[in-house]
Amino acid sequence: MNVIVSGSLKAVKGVHFYSIGLLKRLYEWVLHWADTPYGGVALFILAFIEASFFIIPPDVLLIALVLGKPGKWFRFALVCTAGSVIGGLFGYLIGAFFFEAVGNRIIEMLHYQAAFAKVGQLYASNAFLAILGAAFTPIPYKVFTIAAGFWEIPLSPLVWASIVGRGARFFLVAGTICLVGPRVKHYMDKYFNLVTLMIFVLMVLGFLAVKYLF
Repeated sequence: MNVIVSGSLKAVKGVHFYSIGLLKRLYEWVLHWADTPYGGVALFILAFIEASFFIIPPDVLLIALVLGKPGKWFRFALVCTAGSVIGGLFGYLIGAFFFEAVGNRIIEMLHYQAAFAKVGQLYASNAFLAILGAAFTPIPYKVFTIAAGFWEIPLSPLVWASIVGRGARFFLVAGTICLVGPRVKHYMDKYFNLVTLMIFVLMVLGFLAVKYLF
């Protein structure tokens, strides 16, 4: 498989301004279902698909759910972690058995070729630490999971590092929101357009970081 690094700004092509409105609709939808079992189901599904092919991070749903029902922050963080880890295994299967048919299309569509090559180098050094740090790097987690299957990384490091790394991220987010929830909810409701614009800018910067720093 030849990994080609584009020389243009196509790395941000996968992000569109309509995602700002999408994030707001997603936030409102989750808050609407926060008092029903469906919010947790939606969180699990989003965490699952984000770990293998979807672009919107589950943190958006996680934050909204904890804001709506802070007493269940631990449960929501656990659900998000479980969905992400299991979704990571699905991403692994894509990389291991369906890379040419599916995995390569995902990498090319989202313009993650450079990140994919970088992850391969990280795996050659220390697969466990690479996956552990994936939760806090600008390289999307789906790149790590698909690459793990493609580069034939043993499942054990993927599973354990994902549990620790992704769990640390989601429990940190949920716990923080639980502690400062009421104040955050007030500002999120009042300045959501500004907040989502900032999220969009951070996503673009993340894409650019992947492209030019790695």
